[in-house]
Amino acid sequence: MKLLENSSFEALSSRLCAETGESRILGRIESYSCKMAGDDKHMFKQFCQEGEPHILEALSPPQSTSATSPSQLGKSSEDGENPLNDKCCRKTLFYLITTLNESFRPDYDFSAARAHEFSREPSLNWVANAVNSSLFSTVGEDFNSVRPELWNAIDQEINLQGCDIYSYNPDLDSDPFGEEGSLWSFNYFFYNKKLKRIVFLTCRSVSVLSGYGRDCMDNELNMELDDDDEEEMEGFTEDRFPRALCV
Repeated sequence: MKLLENSSFEALSSRLCAETGESRILGRIESYSCKMAGDDKHMFKQFCQEGEPHILEALSPPQSTSATSPSQLGKSSEDGENPLNDKCCRKTLFYLITTLNESFRPDYDFSAARAHEFSREPSLNWVANAVNSSLFSTVGEDFNSVRPELWNAIDQEINLQGCDIYSYNPDLDSDPFGEEGSLWSFNYFFYNKKLKRIVFLTCRSVSVLSGYGRDCMDNELNMELDDDDEEEMEGFTEDRFPRALCV
């Protein structure tokens, strides 16, 4: 898995880190290529020792379908209406786990993650509503300016209509967002098999009282201050020594 450069995602990740008084939002969005290099191929071979790449493994029902009506319970995922008891092949599962490892390295290791900790989401609208509701409920009106940019950037990178969308919903013991003070979190994978690419959108809300995530906010502030200082120095140089540039 290789992290792909995307300036729009970098800018959006900065805007997804914010403090709202009682809580702190820590979010980021990243794009990964699923083309396997040397180390990936070695890990994939080890991963497949537990089962062939195309063997299907059962996923957990997505949390967003917890309120599914009884009339839908008998319908299969192929109907496109109910993804309960959905499955994915081990190769896809490997991509999801490797994406987590790349994104959270070196703080966490997800090599022991299992299929039941992942879910396949029923639709793009379902996921978009879940993301928008979580962020709007915490950030408020400020999220309205970010929302269209967020989804447009994701669509341009991954072609949302051609994606399968998965989520990671671990138990408390293996949850990287299970620290004290965590209020909510989500981890979504937009997987375009044709493009061999995954866009990973992860976000959490933590209580400011926990102190967690303060370093992230300080780093963002320092980066902004450094950029401002550089712009001021460039302007100072041009105004103070205008002829020096012509020597």
